[in-house]
Amino acid sequence: MKTRMKMREQAANERIKNFNEVALGYNEEEAVEEAARCLQCKTAPCKHGCPAQVLIPEFILKIKEKDFAKAYEILKEKNNLPAVCGRVCPQETQCEEKCVLGKKGEPIAIGRLERFAADYGIKNKLDKAEKTGNGKKVAVVGGGPAGITCAADLAKLGHEVHLFEALHKPGGVMIYGIPEFRLPKSIVGYEIDSIEKLGVKIYPNALFGKDRNLKDLKEQGFDALFIGSGAGLPRYMNLEGEELNSCYSANEFLTRINLLKAYEFPRFKTPVYTGKKTIVVGGGNVAMDAARCAKRLGAEVAVIYRRTEKEMPARVEEVHHAKEEGIEFNFLCNPVKYIGDENGYVKKAVIEKMKLGEPDKSGRRRPVATGEFFEIEADSVVVAIGNKPNPLIPQSISELKTTDWGTIEVGEDFMTSVEGIFAGGDITTGAATVIEAIGAGKQAASSIDEFLKNGKSL
Repeated sequence: MKTRMKMREQAANERIKNFNEVALGYNEEEAVEEAARCLQCKTAPCKHGCPAQVLIPEFILKIKEKDFAKAYEILKEKNNLPAVCGRVCPQETQCEEKCVLGKKGEPIAIGRLERFAADYGIKNKLDKAEKTGNGKKVAVVGGGPAGITCAADLAKLGHEVHLFEALHKPGGVMIYGIPEFRLPKSIVGYEIDSIEKLGVKIYPNALFGKDRNLKDLKEQGFDALFIGSGAGLPRYMNLEGEELNSCYSANEFLTRINLLKAYEFPRFKTPVYTGKKTIVVGGGNVAMDAARCAKRLGAEVAVIYRRTEKEMPARVEEVHHAKEEGIEFNFLCNPVKYIGDENGYVKKAVIEKMKLGEPDKSGRRRPVATGEFFEIEADSVVVAIGNKPNPLIPQSISELKTTDWGTIEVGEDFMTSVEGIFAGGDITTGAATVIEAIGAGKQAASSIDEFLKNGKSL
């Protein structure tokens, strides 16, 4: 059995000095060789592991046959953001986990092949404008993966789609959260441009719930509304010292670096203070992103995580890259207090040692406090313990039912408690993956189309 084709990467000692992409992708020869490993299973278990239901064996076969344009066309049938997903999806727990080859060896590198085909399509400008229309007008709130996908699919179905994004650039977490070295902004920009070619009208700096509301949409003749505003409200631990100047939420830290290009200071005047040492609290992908960004800004970095490495929700690849880059990991540790200096900046953190107890609802063993404490010197802290939905939109539409977690309740058809208003992605599930948001956006678009075909409206 042939082994999985490795992907070329920047050397760790070089990449910590820049924000260029770490993984360099397959060339044509490598992609064809990896695609030739696929067994072309008739049942296609890999496809059932993909929230977007991408036609995986079909596009891989076309790569094997060196018909790269057709591979891209097949990818775009189901996924409007293949170059993004090829880089950031957790394929190892989704499509690749279902791969038959993985039972005795390494699964097909589905994500890497998706990236290859998508990059080929971008390089050769294979996207075409497909503007159509049938008179139905849909508003989409939120320019992240759920909103973009829903908007694109609705446009393909012939609807007039207007997308409202609160920030000055659409893309959501793909543009403000995921670092350049994992997902170049040029890639996100291209895939958003391809969606605009479908006829989707995008309005940046449009904060729904403040500068426009549901009444406005009705007056402007919109027939349906999709809410895909994500979960961008940071969580804190409510610890003493979290108000100190150099204690950031991961949202603020990553937004400054990624969207506002603090890594090019002073060319872009967005300063981010890290000092000599940064500690990052958390064990997910966002924590890895923050830690690796801080390293590139010149800080020594330590990750503080309350469980063991086995329980970390971050992708194995991201943890591996972080370790290669010299980031320190402190497991079974939890901060309880931050101590500031005379200027109001962090100077040290008080950490409590933890141990693992019985499993909690997530299936992971629960961290239990031991009462043992120690201190770590640090100039800055990044808190990366998850996010929750911003309450602005639910508060602006009082009839919307929400959960105790602040997420919007939806049915199987993604309709909310208000007829004609649909929602999907992190605003309904809490923070999840890009591909899960894409899957929700696709299903919601299908439900909205059916709703409109039945002559219904807001």
